[in-house]
Amino acid sequence: MNDPTVSVLLPVRNGTAYLAAALDSILRQTFDRWELVAVDDHSTDATPCILAEYARRDPRIRVITPEGEGLVPALNSGLAACRAPLIARMDCDDISHPRRLELQFTCMDKNPSVGLAACGFRHFPRQQLRVGMLAYETWQNSLFTHELIMRDLFVESPFVHPSVMFRKSLVEQVGGYRECGWTEDYDLWLRLAAAGVRFARLPEPLLFWRDRPDRLTRTGPAYTAAAFRACKAHYLKHGFLSGVDEVTLVGAGLEGRAWLRTLAKVGIGVSRWIDADPRKQGRLLHGVPVLPHYTDELSGRFLVTIGTRGAREGIRAWLAERGLVEGVDVLIVT
Repeated sequence: MNDPTVSVLLPVRNGTAYLAAALDSILRQTFDRWELVAVDDHSTDATPCILAEYARRDPRIRVITPEGEGLVPALNSGLAACRAPLIARMDCDDISHPRRLELQFTCMDKNPSVGLAACGFRHFPRQQLRVGMLAYETWQNSLFTHELIMRDLFVESPFVHPSVMFRKSLVEQVGGYRECGWTEDYDLWLRLAAAGVRFARLPEPLLFWRDRPDRLTRTGPAYTAAAFRACKAHYLKHGFLSGVDEVTLVGAGLEGRAWLRTLAKVGIGVSRWIDADPRKQGRLLHGVPVLPHYTDELSGRFLVTIGTRGAREGIRAWLAERGLVEGVDVLIVT
């Protein structure tokens, strides 16, 4: 077999219910210069048999078993085994559009400065989707330029992991996947961003992300709000807030108070709150004064910690009125 142009990296553990559909979606790709590295993470169901059968039918499919156990060891073992310079992630319960690899490869090939290209995604099935998941889908798919992705980098993870294609060398340069107590993919995006990697997103929905009650994003401890805050605080400490001892939090609600506790763990204090609620203004909250949103005391660094759904655009209008520049003076982190 000729050397592949794209390696599809697919870790799987006990994926019997959906694995065949995921593999079939790769076999239907219009782009055929791929290999698929399936990493069987010590499955105890029929997964090994399914993988063996598909590997027998198509020599582009290779199956490996990592020495370690868990998603991060599986990803790193698979990454090391991938032979192509471009890696497309795939999960065992999702579906790739037939043109996904073709269009992502074309984007990367025509734009050598791009280190990671995601694609639009769509949840399925849609009947039981919650408002929050639909909002996440809409928000993420709206980040269609590098600049928009970087602007919202600390709001939430800007990419669905199985929607990305990246240059293997760049991921290896920043240390591959890591276990830090928070999600391995968001941790990787933040390290790539800190290294100056340029991002892109194809607007077409080329990845269909299966929603199910036992999905890891719903059940894993690394996916809790507290874990995401800890991840963000770690990278803020070494980036936007490097050398900063105190910040102003815009938003003195429950989310803001959780941020106060999280920042304290990385040695950053809160000097003041800014809040539009007149009932909070003029009070001390956790020993910190709450100032009104029309205050002129606007020096230093700011984090917007307002957790109200749909408030982001109004916040950005307020920031512009006050002369605060995102990425320079302030970051929105919720």
